[in-house]
Amino acid sequence: MTAMTETLLKVEGLIKHFPITKGLLRRQAGAVRAVDGISFDVRAGETLGVVGESGCGKSTMGRLVTRLLEPTGGTIEFEGRDISHLGVAGMRPLRRDVQMIFQDPYSSLNPRHTVGTIVGAPFRLQGIAPDGGVKAEVQRLLELVGLNPEHYNRYPHEFSGGQRQRIGIARALALKPKLVIADEPVSALDVSIQAQVVNLLDDLQDELGLTYVIIAHDLSVIRHVSDRIAVMYLGKLVELTDRASLYARPMHPYTKALLSAVPVPDPARRAKRERILLKGDVPSPISPPAGCRFHTRCWKATEVCGREEPGLRVLGVGHEVACHHPEGVGG
Repeated sequence: MTAMTETLLKVEGLIKHFPITKGLLRRQAGAVRAVDGISFDVRAGETLGVVGESGCGKSTMGRLVTRLLEPTGGTIEFEGRDISHLGVAGMRPLRRDVQMIFQDPYSSLNPRHTVGTIVGAPFRLQGIAPDGGVKAEVQRLLELVGLNPEHYNRYPHEFSGGQRQRIGIARALALKPKLVIADEPVSALDVSIQAQVVNLLDDLQDELGLTYVIIAHDLSVIRHVSDRIAVMYLGKLVELTDRASLYARPMHPYTKALLSAVPVPDPARRAKRERILLKGDVPSPISPPAGCRFHTRCWKATEVCGREEPGLRVLGVGHEVACHHPEGVGG
């Protein structure tokens, strides 16, 4: 096996339910089914993009994979080792290999710490002494992400949003991780800065041989960096395929609707394009619809959609879709 085809992360039937309690005795009255049985794998060196509307469970999935949350069910394997229920001590050595870039660069950096302290924290926590000392390594990392190494003693409030996100990226890369989960890494940033940060992630992947799972709600953001894309809806994966297939031939009606919402700068092309407006709101994850979860908003829904839940099935080379009536397929 080459490094490119080796499976780094394997997720099987992953579930996370957050209990809802009521009354003085805190009895469980229900659960928020944030992630409800998803399976996928990530190969070494690739970028898997995960997209979906707010509240579909993609950020929860990211926190489960990095083991910041305890899964309710299913398994997470990293390099063939089951890490689903490892405790804090068991996860500590793995923190070197699995890192996370958080959504909000304003709240994910401690305002009382200097940039040098923030980016150098992973070395102290892991008890690692880099060659040449921590300060020299932190300055090298700052330079790597396009910041001035002389800003080592500055505080987060002295930086813009884009610069803060670069500081967060430098911290995540400090220990040379194998897998980086980026949770909406550009959604809190100005549009003019978003492309810079996405391009930075792309360049760092080539330079350091990183493997990414990039979580986003905007299909246009991850189009340029993803090798494969997984589309989530209400705690489930509805489509999983390579980038070219997804943008050229989306098979799930939900993916088609998401793609139709991506802005097109050319007025002539925009006029020809069909814009799909979904009816209604996303149902509550406390009581998701029976059958296919998308059937309450789908223009192709039939009686079977409300009765039977479709599983992911392979239609075409490496193109998995969970739909009774996929686009471009007879029936």
